[in-house]
Amino acid sequence: MILTSYRDVTPSVLEVMAETKDPRFREIITSLVTHLHQFVKEVRLTEAEFRTATKILNEIGQATDDKHNEAVLMCGSLGISTLVYLMNNGDNGQTETQHSSLGPFWRLHSPRTENGGTIVRSETPGAALFVNAHVIDKKTRQPVVGAEIDVWHSSPVGLYENQDPDQVDFNLRGKFTTDEEGRFWLRSVRMSGYPIPTNTVVGRLLEAQGRHPCRPAHLHALINAEGYKVLTAQVYPSDDSYLETDVQFGVTRALIGNVVEHREPHPDHPELQTPWYSLDYTFELEEGPTELPLAPIK
Repeated sequence: MILTSYRDVTPSVLEVMAETKDPRFREIITSLVTHLHQFVKEVRLTEAEFRTATKILNEIGQATDDKHNEAVLMCGSLGISTLVYLMNNGDNGQTETQHSSLGPFWRLHSPRTENGGTIVRSETPGAALFVNAHVIDKKTRQPVVGAEIDVWHSSPVGLYENQDPDQVDFNLRGKFTTDEEGRFWLRSVRMSGYPIPTNTVVGRLLEAQGRHPCRPAHLHALINAEGYKVLTAQVYPSDDSYLETDVQFGVTRALIGNVVEHREPHPDHPELQTPWYSLDYTFELEEGPTELPLAPIK
């Protein structure tokens, strides 16, 4: 089509997109073009703003490396990640779900750890945390035996081990397997919240909007069992002050856990300083294809 005005552009592009052979890709690309073109017309995007937008997209790619994923961070900061997870789980968004964002810091090949073992692998300050968890079938409420669980969280200084040269490789990470009752349990230190990086494109977005960069404390779990959708969950302590204003829009009611403070000596570890903490939580798996996500960092 030879164009005569801006009104000709969208029909011309959509005509070409309609030739896409894969039906799902055709649906996605057609809708993407429609909405992008409508956005440009609605806000009357200027040439200077267009150049700025393309520069930002380039920066997002350039800011991504083996230890940091800027695109994932941006999707979380715009609420896109949570929207995708809530739409695609819980009977396609009809019921509550524990599925949440994988986050930008999951790594493959965490060390296998026996139930009851610790994931503290280098000197890490902080109060002891004991996690006691069950994995069950959401529909039948029966235990899921032999499920593999990756657990990870940031240190009390707010850094994951791949961000922090003072932590050894895979500190505060471990892979567990549920027993015949669908249980797994471990020892760590109490996780804490942290600010996301602000020296990046996302940081400039937050500054422009007057938003704080903080995430509430959370424990990550990725649970893999045959016949079930892989569950990626972030469990948040109920007393965290950032639950209502999480910069990544990740907190849902189903993910709030009760971290209990104990001031008496631990019955099995009397040498521990008090207070120590415990977290009991039940993870619910939904039936579906078992497909591991791609790791956002190496």
